[in-house]
Amino acid sequence: MPSSFRFPLSRLVALCAVLAVAGCAVAPPRTDDPLQHFNRKVYAFNDTVDKLAIRPVAVGYRKVTNPPVRRSVSNFFSNLRMPITVANDLLQARPKQALEGSGRFLVNLTLGIGGIFDPATAMGIPDGDTDFGITLARWGVPEGDFLMLPLIGPTTMRDVWRLPVDSYFFDPLHYLTSNHKFHHGVYYIPSVLYLVSLRAQAIDAESFLESAYDPYAFLRDAYRQHRLYKLYDGNPPADVIERMQGLDQKGFDPDQLLQEQHQWEKKNDDGAAKPANAKGATLPAGTTGHG
Repeated sequence: MPSSFRFPLSRLVALCAVLAVAGCAVAPPRTDDPLQHFNRKVYAFNDTVDKLAIRPVAVGYRKVTNPPVRRSVSNFFSNLRMPITVANDLLQARPKQALEGSGRFLVNLTLGIGGIFDPATAMGIPDGDTDFGITLARWGVPEGDFLMLPLIGPTTMRDVWRLPVDSYFFDPLHYLTSNHKFHHGVYYIPSVLYLVSLRAQAIDAESFLESAYDPYAFLRDAYRQHRLYKLYDGNPPADVIERMQGLDQKGFDPDQLLQEQHQWEKKNDDGAAKPANAKGATLPAGTTGHG
């Protein structure tokens, strides 16, 4: 999408992360969030914008379209963004995955009529998904602090670099808009449709976020777990899973971890009030609300 155009994506990324890791083993609550005070304010802002502007549009989109149409739109944009994955597979020194991604892109572009259909999946070609944040991770760059950005959503100090790099160098939409002179903002239409379609997909998972004791913490942990699974192609090593779950800790007590999480957040949130939509519901013992 054009690098200058962004929607508020905090709820979107959280809900997509929930869908992506549903059924996976989950991590104990995290307390390594030194930017929490700033992040919570940005989350509240993004959440408000989403509720007032983005979600109503996504709901309207679902009302005027049927599942086959929405699936075709999703297929089209997934295939259009495949060059981002291919480029990063090359940067990660993974030629096999880059070749598979290139094959998938070409098959869907031709046999799939521009990517509207997905014959590549029926042919058994894997659907990879990576970005520059994962590229940096594979080359040993540490994750850094969790960061919530206005009108963008959750990221980390490492992952934030995927926004300018992938958007400017690898996204076909960027080259389309930079090499053609459109009038009246017409070049924004594909990006708007792409983001609305993503937001519409996430509506079905909203109950996970709304029932969380602390939606911000839910989002933060869901995002980080989602990125971890993506780093390991959905199959983290056993020792990574154990560390993520806290199973490697002697005397592991999930209830105690959850209680410590709540106490730490209250202590470090400068007296901020409990989230407005935290209806007293607590997450299952030892979870962050996803999995």
